[in-house]
Amino acid sequence: MAERSIPPSAPTAAPPARADDAEQRTPTPARQDPAKPDRAVVRDSLGVGVAVGLSGFAFGVTSVGAGLDLLQTCALSLLVFTGASQFALVGALAAGGNPFTAAAGAFFLGTRNAFYGLRLSQLLALPRAARPFAAQWVIDETAAVALAQPTRRAARLGFTVTGLTLYVLWNLTTLVGALGAEAIGDTDAWGLDAAGPAVFLALLAPMLRSTTDRAVAGLAVVLGLGLLPVLPAGVPVLVAALAAPAVLWLRGRREVRR
Repeated sequence: MAERSIPPSAPTAAPPARADDAEQRTPTPARQDPAKPDRAVVRDSLGVGVAVGLSGFAFGVTSVGAGLDLLQTCALSLLVFTGASQFALVGALAAGGNPFTAAAGAFFLGTRNAFYGLRLSQLLALPRAARPFAAQWVIDETAAVALAQPTRRAARLGFTVTGLTLYVLWNLTTLVGALGAEAIGDTDAWGLDAAGPAVFLALLAPMLRSTTDRAVAGLAVVLGLGLLPVLPAGVPVLVAALAAPAVLWLRGRREVRR
């Protein structure tokens, strides 16, 4: 019986290569953010430091007008070094508030710097010996400049230049403002009592970018002004701090309903 020849099987066609397989085979270079020239970082940092540092003059005037002397005013800028808290403190004292209540309001405003520090500690990765000194410069402006940089080197440079410029100018202009306030006498007669709130609003306004930010600010204003006639001076500021959790709670409920 003749054997039946079996034709050789045709070679099996390889399955078409998928796009994701090709991506896996081809090594992809690690993504790198474009470097920013040091000159540009220094320029931006100096711009922020000089613009905000000059506002220390208004604080010096406001502080002396609130009843603090030259030494107390300068000590606040040297040791506290956070403009919003400093203005809140002297503003509450000027309104006749209790020193402890005024200090509590300033403290709550300053707690935001702790959250900046958590993010900046990872970004800057400074040596342990330098962290206590860098902590003094963790404020709104240094955090904003550092977080806007594309690389760690640029972030460190921006943080350092902004912090140094702002610290030096803020303290110098605080001294000049306090000396000027003592020289001219009654600051209310010159209308300089409005300098502090005006600067505070100028620093706050650019930060209100989202609808949530504006809602928190609006509710805080309503609470602060509404409770001003019925609560002791300084206490409305503490109550106004409840605006943030209230708005966030309402926003969470709206998202759950969706």
